[in-house]
Amino acid sequence: MEKTMRAGYEGTGPGAITPDGCAVELYARLPVGDEPDVIAAAAPTGARILELGCGVGRMTHALLERGFEVTAVDESAEMLERVRGARTICGPIERLDLGETFDVVLLASFLVHAGDADVRRGMLRTCVRHLAEGGCVLIQREGADFHTNVPRERADPAGFTVRIVSVEPVGDGVDSVHAEYVFPDATWTQTFLSRPLTPERFGTALAEEGLRVDRYLTEDGIWVRAVPADRV
Repeated sequence: MEKTMRAGYEGTGPGAITPDGCAVELYARLPVGDEPDVIAAAAPTGARILELGCGVGRMTHALLERGFEVTAVDESAEMLERVRGARTICGPIERLDLGETFDVVLLASFLVHAGDADVRRGMLRTCVRHLAEGGCVLIQREGADFHTNVPRERADPAGFTVRIVSVEPVGDGVDSVHAEYVFPDATWTQTFLSRPLTPERFGTALAEEGLRVDRYLTEDGIWVRAVPADRV
C-alpha cells in the first residue's frame, strides 16, 4: 500500500521510506552514538521509558541492554519490524494516548523541531500525558548552528558521509532541510521541515504545554531534561 508522505517531507534511496522521509534501511545501518549514555545518566535505574519516534530501535536496544523497560513508538510499521525486545506501538506520536504513565518520556531525533507547530504541540502534550509523578521528559534539540553552518559534511568512522546540503526558508520561521547519506554501495537523501528554536523559544514552547527546562544534560545544549512547570 502506498504511503502518504507528510507535506514538505521526501526521501530517496533503497528500501522503504517513511511518511517523514526517513529510509528504513539507512537507519538500520547508522551506528549508535553516545545518546544512550546521556539518557542512562539522567534516568532512574531500571526506569520505564516511553521512547517516542524509536525508528529501527538503535537507542531502544541500547537502553534495553542497560536494564531499562522500553515501550517503543513509531508511525512506521517497517521501522518497528526491526525493534527487538521491547513493546512496540505503531501510530503518530502527536495523537498517542496509552492511558498509562512512565518514569521517563524520550523525545529524541530533533522531533521537537517539527515544522508544523501543531504537531510539536501535540508531541509535547503526549509527553506530559504519559509522564508519571516525579518523572521527566528527555528531549534532543538541534545544535546551535544546525541551520546556519551549511553546506557541511561529516565523515563517520563507520565508513559513510553525512551531508547537510541546503537549508532554505519556506515561511513562518520554518526551513526545508536537505540531507544526504553516502555509503560505498548506496546513497539516501531526506528532505524535511524544521523550525529553529533558540533556547528562549524552546523554553516558550515547553511552557505552552506545562513543561520547563530542569537542566541541560550536555554542554552543547542538545540534550535537555524537562519537568512539569509546577514542580518545585
